[in-house]
Amino acid sequence: MGAVLGARRHDGPILDHLRAPAGLSASVNITATGAAVAGATPDAPHHHGHGEEGLIKLAIGAIGIVFGDIGTSPLYAFRETFAGHHPLALDNLHIMGVISLMFWSMMIVVTLKYVTIIMRADNKGEGGSLALLALVSGKTKTKRWGSGIVLLGVFATALFYGDSMITPAVSVLSAVEGIAVAAPAAKGLILPIAVGILIFLFSIQSRGTSKVGAFFGPIMLLYFTTLAVLGFLSMMQNPEILWALSPYYAFQFFVVDPLAAFLALGSVVLAVTGAEALYADMGHFGRKPIGGSWLVYVLPALLLNYMGQGALLFREGRAALESPFYNLAPDALQLPLVVLATMAAVIASQAVISGAFSVTQQAIQLGFIPRLRIDHTSARTAGQIYIPIINWALMISVILLVLFFQTSSNLTAAYGIAVTGAMFIDNCLLAVVLFRLWHWPRWLSISLLALFFIVDGAYLTANLTKVPDGGWVPLLIGFVIFVALTTWSKGRKLMIERMREAAMPMKIFIDSAVGSATRVPGTAVFMTSTPDGVPHALLHNLKHNKVLHERVILLTVKIADQPYWPEEERAKLESLGDGFHRLILRYGFMDEVNVPAALKKVHQCGAEFRMIDTSFFLSRQTLLASERPGMALWREKLFAWMLRNAESAMEFFRLPSNRVVELGSQVEI
Repeated sequence: MGAVLGARRHDGPILDHLRAPAGLSASVNITATGAAVAGATPDAPHHHGHGEEGLIKLAIGAIGIVFGDIGTSPLYAFRETFAGHHPLALDNLHIMGVISLMFWSMMIVVTLKYVTIIMRADNKGEGGSLALLALVSGKTKTKRWGSGIVLLGVFATALFYGDSMITPAVSVLSAVEGIAVAAPAAKGLILPIAVGILIFLFSIQSRGTSKVGAFFGPIMLLYFTTLAVLGFLSMMQNPEILWALSPYYAFQFFVVDPLAAFLALGSVVLAVTGAEALYADMGHFGRKPIGGSWLVYVLPALLLNYMGQGALLFREGRAALESPFYNLAPDALQLPLVVLATMAAVIASQAVISGAFSVTQQAIQLGFIPRLRIDHTSARTAGQIYIPIINWALMISVILLVLFFQTSSNLTAAYGIAVTGAMFIDNCLLAVVLFRLWHWPRWLSISLLALFFIVDGAYLTANLTKVPDGGWVPLLIGFVIFVALTTWSKGRKLMIERMREAAMPMKIFIDSAVGSATRVPGTAVFMTSTPDGVPHALLHNLKHNKVLHERVILLTVKIADQPYWPEEERAKLESLGDGFHRLILRYGFMDEVNVPAALKKVHQCGAEFRMIDTSFFLSRQTLLASERPGMALWREKLFAWMLRNAESAMEFFRLPSNRVVELGSQVEI
């Protein structure tokens, strides 16, 4: 391991600002969530003490953020079952059967699975599949099948990024397509308008979403009210559509036309896209406000609209099939409905984009993704973040999807794979929760899991038939991101192991260095990935500069498997003698890491930390790909490239730029 000395302030090394897992780990299908993070504070999970007025405000906020994705499903879900890749005949059997399938899908998947069961599994008040995976990972580490659960989590994370690309594309495009109904002559403007809206949406992300977010609740309230009113008025002209709420029609559909019913599931599942957001945003709104707003307001509005669309098809048949949603409205109101639906689609897209920022931040903290530049867009709200590389990568991907697929109908084939795959993986995590954490009776756990696996398995299998028609897109995206995530996790683990092999015991170093080195005034903080051994930066600094500071701090930052770490328990200090101290700072995976702020609260090792007298020494590794056992050579080169392009540790830890020195070394993996 050769030493390379250089004073740098960029391209920092991997330090242990993230947990070094024994295996791999990842988030699982957190879709359409991060906008809730954007408006939350670390105290947000504890809403249970709010009065009735507080619960109502939280419920309205949840409607504005949580239900944007599932709320835009009526734009395309019902239409796709009859005019999509596997069109159905417009008769009583199929219309009643589809509505029955949609209703019972929402009851089983959203109401029973997410609202009633999964939302009870929280990690210190936080929801979301990443929080859940962190919670259950301790129960699977010693199991032979534990690595399989973790790999499923990694793939679900990859699918989430595919979902975050497809959701804005299909939501905005399906809303803007209403122009063809309201003003057929303007049909050629659909694509330019959709692309323009998407460019505008991504371009304002760096400004934060707090001001825009204040309007989300009222707009979505108006939108869901409009859904309900339009659906109710249409349904009243054919009240017999209410019988579709009986499971009899879903069963009859499968009995009379089993193949068509099975294929229809690939489009029916679009009615429950965004269900995972209820759980993921639980920590910011609370289980009761989300569950209440779903049962009391959102679910009835969606059902009324779907039944209204079904009644419309009863009356007008193929004439209304171009867009049953927009054809519910009178001609004079269709253009205002396009505007309202487009606003709802933008809100749903905003939630997914912010969700991508949130998931990426948590994944960085937990060691699944390299450090990336994270800008905080609010001085008061830690959760309001902006990650430039994620934002622009998403924008380019979304626009390419719109231009490639041209219509929302073509995009829905790609949409279903990502959603159903992630839902299926959620069942695997739920199984660990039921058996390992909650210890529910086996008969009850097995019965529920069997129901969920059968339903989600049927959805996933039906969507796999769409792979040639566009379903390959999220699978390809998922595969590429899966390779990157697993390469980073494995490479980082190997690099830490190689560095440990060459580590010198701290006691031996102190005994030999104190008598031979010149002590200089001030404090030196050496960032180290492990709380044992001598940091490489300390060895190289002594070798080249021949000095030791009066106070030497060996600092390790650890990220826990819980969202927030108590402030009073942040620092753990150990005196090593002769002015040497080992300090461990602990953070939750949703905490903001700020090393200087944490040091100012440490008073047990002499004088107060003053940044003007403190120097931060970072180790910067240059990786050399080798034939040593570990990873394939191409993966080692990929890992080295990811490391070179990772965000500087100086920026990530909020270190003062004029107090940082980076010392380099070469590592073979």
